[in-house]
Amino acid sequence: MRNPKKIRSEMGWSTADRIGVRGKDLVGDLIGKVSLGDVAWLELTGELPTPAESVLFNALMVTMVEHGMTPSAIAARLTYLGAPESMNAAVAAGLCGLGNVFAGTIEGSARMLQEALAGAGASPDLRRVAADVVASFRATKALVPGIGHPVHKPIDPRTPRLFALAREHGRFGDYCRLMELVAEEAERASGKVLPVNATGAIGAIASELGFEWRICRGIAVMGRAIGLVGHIVEEIRNPVAKEIWDRTDDEASEDVRPR
Repeated sequence: MRNPKKIRSEMGWSTADRIGVRGKDLVGDLIGKVSLGDVAWLELTGELPTPAESVLFNALMVTMVEHGMTPSAIAARLTYLGAPESMNAAVAAGLCGLGNVFAGTIEGSARMLQEALAGAGASPDLRRVAADVVASFRATKALVPGIGHPVHKPIDPRTPRLFALAREHGRFGDYCRLMELVAEEAERASGKVLPVNATGAIGAIASELGFEWRICRGIAVMGRAIGLVGHIVEEIRNPVAKEIWDRTDDEASEDVRPR
């Protein structure tokens, strides 16, 4: 009888007196010496980041921590209202909303950029590539990920800062340039104001850092999890979820309930 293939993982291990994390000793190498963002990079890549990589990756995660009373924050607060014994469930409920409309567009923009440049050859005409990308989305009436914002117009204030950091640390390359050109082409084709938003900038910079598009949504998940814990802390101290529930219940049915 053939022996089954052994289960293997390089992520971590533990013994009675030691814990290993991606080849590092948790106690001796990481605790008190390495930032949370750098450990996140270690988990994803197997290596600690360079100083430039550390600045950029931490900036990407910080950008995603907080954006006010978003649907994910409201979902987390309402879940905590119903299950105060389970903060983890409340945070998980909020994270479930990081999809193709909110925050999860990091994945969509990274995929768009990576697939476009993968088929564009060694010295691509980025403006032509951008035009083709926008045309393909318009042909299917799909939204171009990473551009436009319901609040931040004509500029998402997070984007210039992120791109400035990318330039400062030598990582403003074809992915970032293409993201800017896609926004320009989409504005020209639609006549609408469609700035590169934070998720578009993060998708571009994550691509410059070598992250495959399938894991780019994880940047949003890691950052927003911290923010959602913050929302639950505020909900404990200054609850608003009950008011949201009561007002929604009253106002949603005020025209049909008996008077």
